[in-house]
Amino acid sequence: MADQPTPFERFIQGILPENPVYRQLLGLCSTLAVTNGLKPALTMAGAVMFVLFSANVIISLIRNLLKPHLRIVVFTLTIAAFVTIVDRFLAAYMYQMSKALGPYIPLIIVNCIIICRCEVCASRQSVLTAAADAVGQSIGFGLALCSIAVVREILGTGMLAGFRVLPASWPSWTIMVLPPGAFLTFGLLLGLVNWIDAVRSRKKL
Repeated sequence: MADQPTPFERFIQGILPENPVYRQLLGLCSTLAVTNGLKPALTMAGAVMFVLFSANVIISLIRNLLKPHLRIVVFTLTIAAFVTIVDRFLAAYMYQMSKALGPYIPLIIVNCIIICRCEVCASRQSVLTAAADAVGQSIGFGLALCSIAVVREILGTGMLAGFRVLPASWPSWTIMVLPPGAFLTFGLLLGLVNWIDAVRSRKKL
């Protein structure tokens, strides 16, 4: 369709203009739950990228066969198949990380980001566009997770991905690696993003 975004536009929009966390406020459950460290955040981002890319491509390939009243069921079953692959892969090759992430990998099945992209893009546009959209949205999701995880891990433990970045004398803010720290960090970063956008909008006037 002529009025639909191009693959490049889909890719760029997913990273910042339509960032799934800071702009669309989707996938917040896993975002807040797995960002107490950079490693689990990166693992979750990689898992979501694999599932989103695979689901988008498959849905785009069969988009002309989808029945309106069955499309959500097809989306969910397709997503579930790839989530199962990720879950079993982590359990087999990254067992400790699989245990650390707990139920949040299986919960990717109902992640609104993936279902949203299947509905908005994959079921309406070509495979190339759907793939570009998946990569852009996944990068945006990963950047959001990492930004929150970096702040929480550094302030909470003085370390980042196992390496000390603050002096040993730095007083650890234990609250930052607990659930309240997730809400606090996300709220502050979301406010910062909105403030930057407001400043840029005023400069354009």
